[in-house]
Amino acid sequence: MAMDSTIAKYLSRKEKLELTDSETLLEESDSCGDTGLTDNQNRLLYLIDLHTTKATDREGSDRWIRKQALSVLVYEGVISGVFDYDYAPQSALIDNRRVWVNVSQEGQSDTEFLREDDLINALLVSSKSYKPVVLYQVSDKGQALLQNMSRREKEAMNLFAHKPESRELLKAAWDGESYWLESSSGYKRRSTTTDTEDVSYVSSAYIPQCLRYGGRPTLSNAHRAHESAQAGIDNIRDNDLDEIITLNSVSVIVAEYIPFGSNQIVQLNSNVGSTERVQGGYISNVIDSDSGGTALELSPELTSVEVLDYTETNHINFEAEIRFREDPGVVEVETFGVSLNAEGTCFYGMQVEAVMNRIKDNISLDHLSRILVDAQEDSSSIVDSVISQYQRDLLDLVFIGDAANRNKFNLIIANEITPHLTAGEYMDKGEYENEFKQVIGDTRAAYDITEQDSLIFGSQGLLLCGPSARNYEPLLCAYLQYVTLDLFLQNFFSRVWILNDDLKASYQIVAAIEYDRLALGKSRSRLSSLSTEIISLDQVLGYLEEALQMMSVPPEPPEQEGRSLYKRLELSALKDQLKRRVKDVKKNLVGSQQQLDLLRERVEAESQNNTASLSSELEKNTKQLCVLQASNGDTARTLKTLQTIFAGMIAFDILDRITGDWTVVDATWMAEFADSVIKKYVLLWFALSILFWAIAAYFVNRQTFIRNWKSRGITSMDITLNRKIDVSKLVDFVAEKEKTMEECRYERNRQIVKVTYTDPAPAEWGGASPLVTLEYDDKNSILQSVIIQYNRREARKDSVLSAHELKQKLIHEFASKELFVDEVDDYAETALAIEKRKLMNRTQPQPLMPQKAGKAD
Repeated sequence: MAMDSTIAKYLSRKEKLELTDSETLLEESDSCGDTGLTDNQNRLLYLIDLHTTKATDREGSDRWIRKQALSVLVYEGVISGVFDYDYAPQSALIDNRRVWVNVSQEGQSDTEFLREDDLINALLVSSKSYKPVVLYQVSDKGQALLQNMSRREKEAMNLFAHKPESRELLKAAWDGESYWLESSSGYKRRSTTTDTEDVSYVSSAYIPQCLRYGGRPTLSNAHRAHESAQAGIDNIRDNDLDEIITLNSVSVIVAEYIPFGSNQIVQLNSNVGSTERVQGGYISNVIDSDSGGTALELSPELTSVEVLDYTETNHINFEAEIRFREDPGVVEVETFGVSLNAEGTCFYGMQVEAVMNRIKDNISLDHLSRILVDAQEDSSSIVDSVISQYQRDLLDLVFIGDAANRNKFNLIIANEITPHLTAGEYMDKGEYENEFKQVIGDTRAAYDITEQDSLIFGSQGLLLCGPSARNYEPLLCAYLQYVTLDLFLQNFFSRVWILNDDLKASYQIVAAIEYDRLALGKSRSRLSSLSTEIISLDQVLGYLEEALQMMSVPPEPPEQEGRSLYKRLELSALKDQLKRRVKDVKKNLVGSQQQLDLLRERVEAESQNNTASLSSELEKNTKQLCVLQASNGDTARTLKTLQTIFAGMIAFDILDRITGDWTVVDATWMAEFADSVIKKYVLLWFALSILFWAIAAYFVNRQTFIRNWKSRGITSMDITLNRKIDVSKLVDFVAEKEKTMEECRYERNRQIVKVTYTDPAPAEWGGASPLVTLEYDDKNSILQSVIIQYNRREARKDSVLSAHELKQKLIHEFASKELFVDEVDDYAETALAIEKRKLMNRTQPQPLMPQKAGKAD
């Protein structure tokens, strides 16, 4: 790349940033001493310095930059022309999710060089998924060296590393799907580091002969190699790839372990039609939910399967042709040879016939790294279409809902490598080693099997090059059996520890049962989920133990070259290590089961305590009700007696008013009537007294009946809410009402307040104000329940509110006063790992039709 022109491009914006003039910059650049590092290393060191700081005292804190974030920034620097590096896709675990990211191996090599030279410090920590995380910080020695870095170089890096036209540092942020470069003011732009690139290529199915048991040979697509040459199109953003190493006649095997068994092989043979007259066909993992219907519509992106050979309970070999959409102009003739075995090892092989305009030979490792991304992604689509739902569920459990992106192991076999060097020369900590890292991960060791055959071990693959390489296929396939099981076991071990974290987090929910009414139900739900997970993990462990029993170590070859390779692969030692590790992880799983038993006992104890507390309160309330009932009976009888007496008193008082000295009885016109009628007949006045008593009693009882009738027209509702509230706003809200009663009850972990009020505006409630009782936990800010009593007979007939309207009006009134806190799951942080993954998948937009991961529409 033209590094000087890139620097000039960045420095052309200096006027906007109020930088010093160009003459001053050149003078300072010329006056700076030599750092002894390359331009790339200088810029990398300065980039790390921008993102890290050291504490000046004990109360301060250090700031480190994560390795993955630095990798994103370096990639963006490569795209922008600041760094003269290559990059290639690499599988990485980010926030418990495996994704393909574009990584510069040269940038990582320079980072390691800076670390070896004590210019940066490294910090090792562990992530939530129990994976190692590396962080970097510039050392004192590195700070001193940066003083000699030219001002011109620093300004170029400043312009790249900051928000345009500002001094706000851009930081890499992960949103669960992509990386973003963000500044403190809110500026952000998406990084393309997770967008993998495609090259045009043609491949044929490849299955090592040691895995075949009869049947026809695989078909070759060599006659279609010209299709890739004619297209010659890729979407690689770096137009200046440095091709250091090339391979001739390349075969690729992507391998993984999936829990299998004899019954699963039988079912798989049935799924692909091995036993039918016409075998194979198109396959898809779509579930037909209307199998009794006429037609089914689905995506045209399917996989064609042709069965090669099989045994009913041990294995199946078949060809699979991928027919997925690609970017416009990109040609991918992709055919796999798939071998699935009862012990669980799955092989997906392809013979590379052509890449771009290169037929068979001179295959660049830069291009091969892009092909391997396709192979890993598409192999998951193939096998997920043919295995059972039970196996897919087990994979989703182990890989926490991200089984489609599970990591696999690469085996690359080539007849020739250019340049051909010794193993020691390949491990140069420089350009050769960086090239190998693109396809097999971090290099671990290299050996010369013969003068012509070289073996290179990597963290994610194995590379064997030489004219005799294909003679060692049985040993290499045996090695893949153990190394893929080892890879699966690493994920399984991490999953068990994540399960233990879920168990520990469950205790927090159990502790809340005493004051949170929802906690008991949530605890029991988690118990069910955790029990299911442990049972499934125990079944997976059983498959691992069975696989180790079925896998046999092949005998040592008689020829010298074979014995040399056999020694380097260390198959017996690898099998013994796996046995010990399986035994060890079994102890961890047993411990998890015991933790689950303790958690279950804790939940039951809290449930019993809760029940006992409720029973005690119920008994107490029952006794109070009995006392009140007896008292109410006495009161009712007494009131009835007094009511009758009171009616008589009213009647007699009326008569006294009529017959008293001041009444009309003394009048002349009335005296004659009184003497002739009332005084003459002795019982007549008594009868009149009784009559007036009866009339008064009728009217009094009538009014009492009417009042009682109205009082019995009560609509009563008990609403259970258990929602977070702002207690201060609730207190202010109640203060605006006519509060009639307040009751407080203090307990160990909660403070229950029960307040009753009537609304001062009956017109808003149809003419009758409801009596509202609120019960809330003042300590934990939870509104537990609301009781509404509304007299519909006192309200206007045309404005009476129904129970539903009462509830809606009251909830709306609460909401208008902002009593409720935003709906946030109190236990979101303690959610199970699989629940977090499902939530993440729901919040991410899904494509209308299935397509290959990492491919643009």
